[in-house]
Amino acid sequence: MSINKVILVGNVGKDPDVRYLDSGVAVANFPFATSETYKNKNSEKVTTTEWHNIVIWRGLAEIVEKYVKKGSQLYLEGKIRTRSWDDRDGNKRYTTEIVADTMQMLGRRGDESLAPPPSEEKPSTGETNEEDNTTEETDDLPF
Repeated sequence: MSINKVILVGNVGKDPDVRYLDSGVAVANFPFATSETYKNKNSEKVTTTEWHNIVIWRGLAEIVEKYVKKGSQLYLEGKIRTRSWDDRDGNKRYTTEIVADTMQMLGRRGDESLAPPPSEEKPSTGETNEEDNTTEETDDLPF
């Protein structure tokens, strides 16, 4: 038995490139950065960044097209895939990609760049509605 599973949390490096195949299937590609911070021998803070090539297909790619942009923080799950091709000069080229099949948009509440468009519902104000005598709760979470 073998397992090919990748879990990444990081940030989108540039606006996703989303294209549609002749069959109508969407595919999104974008660079994705994960960073690690540690202290070296001199107690200096050091951050290293690893870049990943992300590929997302079908309906998830359509969501990426609508809501994901450079700087978006994402949780991704998928698998590592290496593929090869011959370039114009006949040289064998390779690339390693993460083919993501699960995506969760992260970020702070109120980050408009990550939020879907607002719905038509009116926001909760914590006020009592006189007509039906119900109280709406105010969301006062710190995040």
